Amino acid sequence: MTRLIDALHIRWDDLEWESVTEKIRRRLVTANDMMIAQVFLDEGAVVPKHSHHNEQLTYILSGALHFRLGENLEREVVVRAGEVLAIPAHLPHEAVALEDTLDLDVFSPPRQDWLDGTDGYFHAEPQGGADGSATSGGEGGA
Repeated sequence: MTRLIDALHIRWDDLEWESVTEKIRRRLVTANDMMIAQVFLDEGAVVPKHSHHNEQLTYILSGALHFRLGENLEREVVVRAGEVLAIPAHLPHEAVALEDTLDLDVFSPPRQDWLDGTDGYFHAEPQGGADGSATSGGEGGA
């Protein structure tokens, strides 16, 4: 990491991967008012239902994520390599990796729960129906 006046120059390869779950890893870069994260999800990884006050852009670099959005997860969209999903603040959502997936998430403001380790929703037991969809609530993000 190099500081250029008040700017930072960071190489992703210089950052350590943080193990979030057995199937999800991430590395973060944070500025004053935004955060960018590389998130790698193994095929079948689940990000349980959650919402957060942060706006989110998810850009899929490789692979595909199946998102369910809305209070009852009634809207579905598959986001594939080269596509972006914009998720407004407070919109409940969950995601499942359809294949090994690398995504780039941008949050504004930065995800404080990711910075201080209070993002326990990743470890909540799914409470969904027969399809195994997660329905745990709370502030969180992917």
